[in-house]
Amino acid sequence: MFIYPAIDLLNGRCVRLRQGDYSQETVFSDDPAAVARKWVELGADRIHVVDLDGAKAGKPVNGPVIRKIVEAAGVPVQLGGGLRTDQDLAAAFDWGVRWAVLGTRALHAPEWVRAAAERAPNRIVLGVDAKNGYVATEGWLEVSQVKAVDLAKSVSAAPLAAVVYTDIAKDGMMSGPNFDALAEMQSAVTLPVIASGGVCTLEHVRRLVAGGTPGCIIGRALYEGSLDLAAAIALTRDTRPDRRLL
Repeated sequence: MFIYPAIDLLNGRCVRLRQGDYSQETVFSDDPAAVARKWVELGADRIHVVDLDGAKAGKPVNGPVIRKIVEAAGVPVQLGGGLRTDQDLAAAFDWGVRWAVLGTRALHAPEWVRAAAERAPNRIVLGVDAKNGYVATEGWLEVSQVKAVDLAKSVSAAPLAAVVYTDIAKDGMMSGPNFDALAEMQSAVTLPVIASGGVCTLEHVRRLVAGGTPGCIIGRALYEGSLDLAAAIALTRDTRPDRRLL
């Protein structure tokens, strides 16, 4: 299993939100590039970045900071937040981003997501953020009437790299992942599913590994010190999936 330390950007700083609530912000660093270097020094071989300003604005906002993160990390970077046009994708790839995560636009224009994946095979990731099983959009400010698994199925035939599945109720709450919802998503699509939200102990990591989860994103637990990144990575060394996430 691959582990993606998360760097969430708001006003150019590294923050964490609780359940996607912009009013519940904790600032962890004014230097996101330095944070990326720290995670790589501890063994991370990929980084997950979210442009929270971009998710709210509907277009990328933290481009200069993202470029610095990519340069500082020296490992593949996955970016989500506000990527909704061909121009946004071109900009992200120009910044050196390896994988672009498409969320809100996937709900409103699944055909565009499929076309984007055809143009950039194995570089587009479907971001599915869910609340009570239904897709949340616009930086988690709105909840649709579309089921998360149905959205994933609608684009799963395209040459996507993976699906990032985030349970909003678990994100930033340090309460563990929604294993049942994750298993439902894994059974619904053949794409690799990256778990996001609630991973905060080594036992959670072990359970994800045992369940065959190809990847997981870890945020607040790393910043607050309840989960040691090096120890978590050590648990996954023999379970790296030989799939498109490579």
